[in-house]
Amino acid sequence: MNISHIEHLGIAVDNLEESIKYYEDVLGFKCYSIEEVVDQKVKTAFFLVGNTKIELLESTSPDGPIGKFIAKKGQGIHHIAFAVDNATEALKTAEERGVRLIDKVSRKGAEGLDIGFLHPKSTLGVLTELCSKQN
Repeated sequence: MNISHIEHLGIAVDNLEESIKYYEDVLGFKCYSIEEVVDQKVKTAFFLVGNTKIELLESTSPDGPIGKFIAKKGQGIHHIAFAVDNATEALKTAEERGVRLIDKVSRKGAEGLDIGFLHPKSTLGVLTELCSKQN
């Protein structure tokens, strides 16, 4: 597994529009993309901070992963994402190293990336996403 950098930090929010205002008006960042990922029941907004992105995540359904997360833990950091050469191969490598997976193979995520998640019970409590450009 070749991790090149932190791809983004995912932050679960109740209201995307209000959260974008905070990041733009208070912190001075510029939202460069808003996208809905229908199969993940989430709407996202992205900000570039140096070479790393912040992804705000608003649930489009209470039974989606972000809706469930917010109901249980409230707003806040949801996951850290690392850039890899090939998400599916990185998932296989992680599994071979004894890591419990949420995704056995990568799937399509925001910004057209291939993504897969490692289970937080195997990653010191941190939901970890592996991302790669489309292969």
